Amino acid sequence: MLKVEGLNQYYGGSHILRNVSFDAALGEVTVVLGRNGVGKTTLLKSLMGVVPVKTGTVTLDGRDLTRATPYERVRAGIGYVPQGREIFGRLTVEENLRMGLAYKSGGTPIPGELFELFPVLKQMLHRRGGDLSGGQQQQLAIARALAAGPKLLLLDEPTEGIQPSIIKDIGRVIRMLADRKTMAIVLVEQYYDFAAQLADQYLVMERGEIVARGRGAEMERDGVRRLMAI
Repeated sequence: MLKVEGLNQYYGGSHILRNVSFDAALGEVTVVLGRNGVGKTTLLKSLMGVVPVKTGTVTLDGRDLTRATPYERVRAGIGYVPQGREIFGRLTVEENLRMGLAYKSGGTPIPGELFELFPVLKQMLHRRGGDLSGGQQQQLAIARALAAGPKLLLLDEPTEGIQPSIIKDIGRVIRMLADRKTMAIVLVEQYYDFAAQLADQYLVMERGEIVARGRGAEMERDGVRRLMAI
């Protein structure tokens, strides 16, 4: 579904991403691990087109999106949940969800499935996003990204600052979405145990490079926990 080849990115004179290459398959969760500052968030921003890549290619379902704008990538089937959620605090839950349908026709209904995945959102449909708890806001951000039915879902640290019960709910939803075989999921995460439970494929980044990769079932054997601690 997603093919990334030779991605390089710079901020000023700093080389942030260094020849990053990987594939993310339909029906699989690809987990990107690494400490703070190794380029994980920059990688997702580059895949979303929020920052332009210097060199390399990004291909989704056979279509080259390397120079596409963020809104073109959304139309091509990319859903993005940024770090920090970035929901619209002054808009209601319903209005936030409709933002996920912004490029669709005005009469497009909010998919009922979103409320099956995250029942709390239906209960709070008319509450302002800024009045939700951090965990509820994270569920709203994921639902907003899912509203248009993406082929690729990018998640940037969805467990950050969230209570354990909601972390479990989010993990359940991610696994369910992958198992349907209708999308590929790329999950940036620092919480090792959460990542290990979900990973079909793992990538470990260090100083902008992928320094280890493999199948999720082999993470413990491959010493990924130790790599995260170095």
